This record gives sequence, C-alpha cells and structure tokens, in this order.
Amino acid sequence: MKEWMKARQTKYTAYVAAYVIVVLAVLSIVNFLANRHNKSYDSTANKRYSLADQTTKVVKNLKQDVKVTYYDATSRFQQAKDLLDRYDTLSPRLKVEYVDPYKKPQVARAAGVRTEGTIHVESGAKREEARSLTEEEITGAIIRAIKTGDRKVCFIKGSGEHSIDETGRDGYSQFKDSLEKSNYKTQSISLLEKPEIPADCTVTVIGGPRRDYLAPAVDAVRKYVENGGRLAVFLDPPLKMGREEIDENAALVQMLEKWGVTLNKNLVLDTSGIGQLFGLSAAAPLVASYEYHPIVREMRDIATAFPLARSLETKSGDKTTVDKLFSTTENSFATENLSSPEVKQSPKDKKGPLTLGAAITYNTGKENNNGRVVVVGSSSWVANGFFRFNGNRDLALNMANWLSSDEDLISIRPKEQQDRRLNMTRRQMSTVFYLSVLLLPLIAVVSGITVWWRRR
Repeated sequence: MKEWMKARQTKYTAYVAAYVIVVLAVLSIVNFLANRHNKSYDSTANKRYSLADQTTKVVKNLKQDVKVTYYDATSRFQQAKDLLDRYDTLSPRLKVEYVDPYKKPQVARAAGVRTEGTIHVESGAKREEARSLTEEEITGAIIRAIKTGDRKVCFIKGSGEHSIDETGRDGYSQFKDSLEKSNYKTQSISLLEKPEIPADCTVTVIGGPRRDYLAPAVDAVRKYVENGGRLAVFLDPPLKMGREEIDENAALVQMLEKWGVTLNKNLVLDTSGIGQLFGLSAAAPLVASYEYHPIVREMRDIATAFPLARSLETKSGDKTTVDKLFSTTENSFATENLSSPEVKQSPKDKKGPLTLGAAITYNTGKENNNGRVVVVGSSSWVANGFFRFNGNRDLALNMANWLSSDEDLISIRPKEQQDRRLNMTRRQMSTVFYLSVLLLPLIAVVSGITVWWRRR
C-alpha cells in the first residue's frame, strides 16, 4: 500500500513538474517574441498612437544607419519614449538614445545642446534637428538627414500669383513651410526682368496668375520643361465677377494644350451637397476618386477640395505622355457662365465626372532627363485657407515629390493632433452635476439601506 501511494505521489509530482516546465517554456517563448516583435493596437479615432504612412515608409526603407538622440531630464524621458520607441521598432537601422544633459554634460556640450527637449537626427556626418517632439518634425528631420543634394522649389511671381510670403487666407506660406520641412528650399523668382528660369530650380510653380504671361515668360517656361525641367501649373478659370477678374492667359494655355492638356473655360460646381458637411460651397468640388499614378496612388479614399476649379481634357502626343490624376464625382457639372455669381444648371452644361488634374511626362530625347509637368485647374486648393483641408497637403507634397523624382517619399504624412474637446452648455453641465454628485450617490445609499433592512 505504501509503495502504491509512493508511486502515485511520484506520478503526480512528475505531472506537476512537467506542467510547470511547460508553462514556464510558453511564458518564456511569449516574452521572447514580445521583445522581438513589439506590436500594439491603436483604437483612438484619429490614430493618435499610430505612425503615419510616410514615417513607416521612410524608416522601413532606410539604406543607411540613423541615430535619434533625445536630450532632456531623465524624469521626462517617458513622454519621448511614447513616440520615439515606435520609430525604434520599425527598422534595425534606426537607433534611439536618451541623454540627460545634467548627468552627461560633456556629451550635451559636445553636441551643442543648449535647451532641454532637443532632438538630433544623425546619418553619417549629417545632423538635423527636430524643432519639437512631434511626428511631423521628427520624420522631417530624418528625411533631411538621409537626403543628399539641394532641392529648390521656385515660385514665379509678377503676374498676380499667390505669394509664399503671404500668411493670409490666399497666401502660399503654409505650402512653403511644408516644403521646407521636407528638405526643399524655396524661392520666389520673376520672369519680367529676365525671362529665364534659374538652373538650380528643381521644381518651378506657377500658382494662379491673375494677369496674362508675356510671350518671353511663356517661352522661358517652355524651354525649361523641354530641357528636362519640372513644372507645376495651378491655373484658375478666367472669371469675370467683381474682384475675381482673371485673365485668360491664352499663351500659357496654348503651350499646355500642345503638351496634351486642354484647360476648359468653365467653372466646376458640385451639387452632391457633401461639401456642406465640411463647410464648403458648391464652388469647391470634392474629389475622392483617384487614378493609379504615383502622385495619387497612396491617396485611396482621402477627400480633397478644389475651390473655383476648371475642368481639363487630356491627350498624349508625340513627345508627351499625359495621365489623369483625379476627377470630380458624378454629382457635378461645368458651367461656361463665368460672369454671374449665381449659376443655375442648364442642359448645356457638361456633367461629371470631370478631370481636375493631370500629369505630363515630356520626352526630351535624353536618358533620365525627361521633363515633368503637373496641371491643376485651381490655384486656391494649396492656399492657406485650404492647404490643411483633409488630403490637400498630402496631394500637394506628393506632386512636389514626383516632380523632383523623390517618389520614395510619396505617401500620407503625419497629421496634427486633434483637440477633441467636449463642449457642453450650462444646462448640460448642471445635469451632469446632479446625476453624478447627487442622484447616483443617493441611489447607492438607498440601496444599501434597503438591503440592510431586509437582512435585519
């Protein structure tokens, strides 16, 4: 009997030991995999704790080592780790280091750190600084650190174009700032004194001229593209309504028509009513359908808006390949009535979908030196008043990336954090107060007294 009990105990002991070993092995494997593959799920509405497509694309495709160093007091490391650790898990080529300037003053002094919260991004001998602890700034610093060579975007001025120095609703200052964060230099140039586009202009922008371009200026633009230059043309319809007096710019339009893009003399209106949900009028048609061109391939169903737009017709030629980029919905139409502020749809109006943007590749005959042109029938869509609308900024920067042959940067960029506040009226606040401070505690007290009375 004793031998049987002893054998039984030995058997159970073996079972328990095996069970413990299996559990420990499973836990060890799970812990190992968790350390090697740091995964998380972001359930916030605006994906606050997820990195943007551009960040993921840039970091995962790193060809050289990148080091991100955060300088601050040790007590504030955690707030930086919430963001920087997400970068660290994307690629083995990116390393994050945290330095306390008070504990390692010699390291901070050698790096030229003067303020807490400084972020340096280094790649080889190149070092860039992120101006704040945000994804947009850090990703921008990484792009500047890994990209070699100067890229300059030149904005033509002198014929009533949008100004990159204007901070008002009609200015291009936000477009300029976003380009500079993406490793582009910006400059305004004039073709009036000297009709020639400088050779160091990687991309040239014609941003909504209100007056006609003179023949020498148009010839300068034509020669620039035919020699491999990169051009963006944002041209409004020739409106004749009060202050909206815009010239037809016939010479510029004819040049684009020879390259395969015809700019129609019309105004596109959206009758779907969806734009009203965003506070837009019918004169700012929404676009949510894109072609399969590198510029718009990543846009998916992200809406963009184009105020005071004209439609385009496209046709490839002997030296040009023309691709449509995006079009309006079926609930839109184009009117040729450009002089009346009140427009009603008529049977003569062309119905949607209507093309608003196109890309041209000009064959110069030289290898790897083709000209590129982007044409959009609106200029205010990248002005300050609309630049931050939904996908407008992404689309504008994707155009700049394609024109400068930086296709690897084309993607959806980091979004600004949303301030999702709960606004309540005084009556609603009073209701919440009485429910939480008076009613709920009273219910708990009454329930307790009732239970006590029944068990008494």
